Amino acid sequence: MASQELLDSGEGQKSLPYRFAREKRVIAVPKENKVIVTAAKSVSLETITEIRSFFNKPLEINWLSAEDFEKKLSDQYTNTSTSSELAEGIGDNYDLSALAENLPKTSDLLDSDNDAPVIRLINAILSEAIKSNASDIHIEPYEDHLSVRFRVDGILSEILRPTGRIAPMLNARVKVMSNLDIAEKRVPQDGRMSLKLGDKWIDIRVSTLPSSHGERVVLRILDKADTQLNLEQLGMSSNTLKQFKEILKSPNGIILVTGPTGSGKTTTLYAGLNLINDQTRNILTVEDPVEYAIDGVGQTQVNTKVGMTFAKGLRAILRQDPDIVMVGEIRDLETAEIAIQSSLTGHLVLSTAHTNNSVSAITRMVDMGVESYLLSSTVKAILAQRLVRRLCSFCKDKYTLDSSVGSLKKGQEIYKSKGCKECNETGYKGRIGIFELFLVNDAIKEAISNEASENELSSIGFSKSLKLSDSGFQLVSEGTTSLDEVLRVTSEK
Repeated sequence: MASQELLDSGEGQKSLPYRFAREKRVIAVPKENKVIVTAAKSVSLETITEIRSFFNKPLEINWLSAEDFEKKLSDQYTNTSTSSELAEGIGDNYDLSALAENLPKTSDLLDSDNDAPVIRLINAILSEAIKSNASDIHIEPYEDHLSVRFRVDGILSEILRPTGRIAPMLNARVKVMSNLDIAEKRVPQDGRMSLKLGDKWIDIRVSTLPSSHGERVVLRILDKADTQLNLEQLGMSSNTLKQFKEILKSPNGIILVTGPTGSGKTTTLYAGLNLINDQTRNILTVEDPVEYAIDGVGQTQVNTKVGMTFAKGLRAILRQDPDIVMVGEIRDLETAEIAIQSSLTGHLVLSTAHTNNSVSAITRMVDMGVESYLLSSTVKAILAQRLVRRLCSFCKDKYTLDSSVGSLKKGQEIYKSKGCKECNETGYKGRIGIFELFLVNDAIKEAISNEASENELSSIGFSKSLKLSDSGFQLVSEGTTSLDEVLRVTSEK
């Protein structure tokens, strides 16, 4: 006889409940005249008998190793239901307070045994986002609808547009999962959650913002398994990579990584720290927020609510006998001055700045009020970067340039995007970095001390090295990305 758990799931179930499949180590997919069963080799005869009795059809059994079964289980239940289908089941009669009290906070995302449609919907949205390699989920309320968008490879696209009445329920569920105040809707809130998708753990940062039609929610997905903490994987040219590695070995000075939000600056800094983290030096960071934990590195979170700013955190860690310091961003004169003093007293300081190119980081700090002679004596190098989308290898189209662009010559054969099922018709799949490394040599030091302009610094610094666009054109020549992509991220607006 079938177990009570199977009987409770109902005959209309397309497959076994996830909890049953996970615990019993078996997957069953009913077909017209039979049931396809995939089972781990350790499954019991009693379980097979239960499934046969439940479906009342012949079984076709495929046996897998424990490792292969785990992957099959995750794939099967990640792909079973779409958020579009689940959205239609959402009602408008939920008590948000009761919902918040009764929802489990640590359940597996694939476990849909809890039938509350709002829970199944948010679980499906999270599952689909992770499956799509989305970096962010946007939940945006408007006057007559709700828009759910995913940012994949840097580009936002709408994946769901349900009725606007479900927005408060979705937001309440997200707030509960990230330990935020569900009753507070007047001020922004920031939270964090760790979720399980099959055998995979995902960290998610949550930000809420009041708007005219309700709260906007953005979830930043931080997949530890996909984090590239190896400089070789970032896409630097061999020469840039070699030079950057050498600079990271400096005993003191300041190394800056610049670029807009979402350009991969933090990943580059983490990869750099990973390279020099040899357990012989004390490495401390001040970050907002701490995105990934690095073994052997002391990481401190900025918390402005209690007065823990970058400047205050930096002062504190300098009393912790550090050799190498990473400060998430140099935002103001106070932080800049402490970073400079740290480098002058024998520390290597790594940080970021929001500037369009490497050279403008110098002028930005001068504009903050930093003395030019201090910059010339402390800054070792500035790495500017952007992320471009990789062309889909299954559908990219070759064509001939009809005019020269930068180092690309008229008549040269390059590739452009097309679109196929492998890349969801976007023409792109994945991203890679383009970089320019501005090394502060003696000539540059003198120019900075003499308050040279950005153009003058650029003409000296890039006489023998690649600028950001040149790095991009190299990838275009190799067929890695398209000309449109490089122009999109390097054209100064």
